[in-house]
Amino acid sequence: EPLAWPPVSAQAASLLEEAADLLVLHRDFAAAVERCEAGCDSLGTGTGPGTGPESSAEVKCSLCVVGIQALAEMNRWREVLSWVLQYYHIPEHLPPKVLELCILLYSKVREPQVMLEVGSSWLRDQTNKSLPEYSSLLELYLLHVLLPLGQFEGAEELVRSCDVFDSEQQLAFLGTICETRCQWIQREEMHSAPQEQNDTATETVLGALSQKLLTMLTLLRRALRSMSSHFYLLPYKKMLLATFLLYLVVVRLDPASPTSLPFIYKLVQLFRQAWAAMFSPIHRPPIQD
Repeated sequence: EPLAWPPVSAQAASLLEEAADLLVLHRDFAAAVERCEAGCDSLGTGTGPGTGPESSAEVKCSLCVVGIQALAEMNRWREVLSWVLQYYHIPEHLPPKVLELCILLYSKVREPQVMLEVGSSWLRDQTNKSLPEYSSLLELYLLHVLLPLGQFEGAEELVRSCDVFDSEQQLAFLGTICETRCQWIQREEMHSAPQEQNDTATETVLGALSQKLLTMLTLLRRALRSMSSHFYLLPYKKMLLATFLLYLVVVRLDPASPTSLPFIYKLVQLFRQAWAAMFSPIHRPPIQD
């Protein structure tokens, strides 16, 4: 004899069948999500654990499971948790199957931190601790959320404070946590060793470049000092006077004129004196060590 569904539950069950067919047979994931949303809306929001008919809660859970799978197929996994919570509102009311699927999904896409607070809130709820799926979800939360995130102290505290595990199970989980912690430390050491080598090589190269730059600056300073000493000893007044006389001869005077000969003779004498002063041993630049 077919089960007598209430009118609202019958409508949601029909939408669930359509959504499942769209997901599995037709691969129309967007349409499957639409059917799941319509089915959840028809059931309302008061179907958390312990509220409403049991059949309605099961249908709603199945609708969410199909919807999660359809969103994941469309690569819209980032929307999964918020999409589910719009029908259950708080993490503590999530059905065990929905929570399990969310943990596995976000672990697969390497985003376990999304389920950190949600899983913790669900596991702390006293009502959920009486569910038969509690121990399996606690193990799933430890292995796929806390340990991949390096939350070793929180994992140990959760195992020690858990009443559903006996002493052997607690020891087994604590051993798993300790082993995972050692592997985590080894990976960090292996990752930091090449980084330290790169830093050392970079410091060596920078040190060599700094030494070369310092040597070049020292040589440049010595060259500038030598040039400054050399130019300081030049007869500036005679050079200026020779330049001025050259200006007068070329611009103001006619070199072919007899009156220009004394000026030209004087100019030649000044240039000779300046030349001798520039290249005489007395005016050579001093040698620096």
